[in-house]
Amino acid sequence: MEAILFDMDGIILEGPRTDPQVYADATEYALAELDVDPSPEQREDFRRFDTGVIADRAAAHGIDPDEFWKLRDDRASALTHERVRTGKRDAYNDIEALYELANRTTIALVTNNRHRTAEFVEEHFEFGFETVRGRDPSMDGYRRRKPNPAYLEATLDELCVDAGLYVGDSGVDIIAGYNAGLETAFVRRPHNRSTELPSEPTYELDSLTELLDLLEASNSQ
Repeated sequence: MEAILFDMDGIILEGPRTDPQVYADATEYALAELDVDPSPEQREDFRRFDTGVIADRAAAHGIDPDEFWKLRDDRASALTHERVRTGKRDAYNDIEALYELANRTTIALVTNNRHRTAEFVEEHFEFGFETVRGRDPSMDGYRRRKPNPAYLEATLDELCVDAGLYVGDSGVDIIAGYNAGLETAFVRRPHNRSTELPSEPTYELDSLTELLDLLEASNSQ
């Protein structure tokens, strides 16, 4: 197995996504920074992740939509990092397996979450990821998120490998992995116990520790 690539939310950090309140607070911050005071209905639109709606609302208020998007993403990252530092958002117990995996093969982090947060998670936990990649803080970066394989493919190119395993907790992860030509592992967590997948993963796991046996079996072939 040349490399193992990991999703972040729902695999490393507990819960399938960033707390919605984080984005709500980040939206308020970005609007204040840009001196925009929208109506309640418009404010709700600014909280969404519909790039077309954001572009329309930004144009109506005379602001750059990508500037708003970056301000919101950067603030959301800062708020998320503080939640991780203080333990309000913790990592799963089985992440200890990552340290052993890093000693035995190349591991990397590829997430739909923000790139700044992907970097922070590696710095905070020091897993030993060879590289980390999250979405760029722009609307175009958001459009390239999984199931688009763009970020996975860029990571494989950076690692100079063309085969490996992508580990995720959602159907989007499985599709993105297949689109990038990777084997896939779906990890059952409390939030996805009953999830039905759009396609069959190569492996279905209950814990990241099972990857140690998969790696050993792969290397012995």
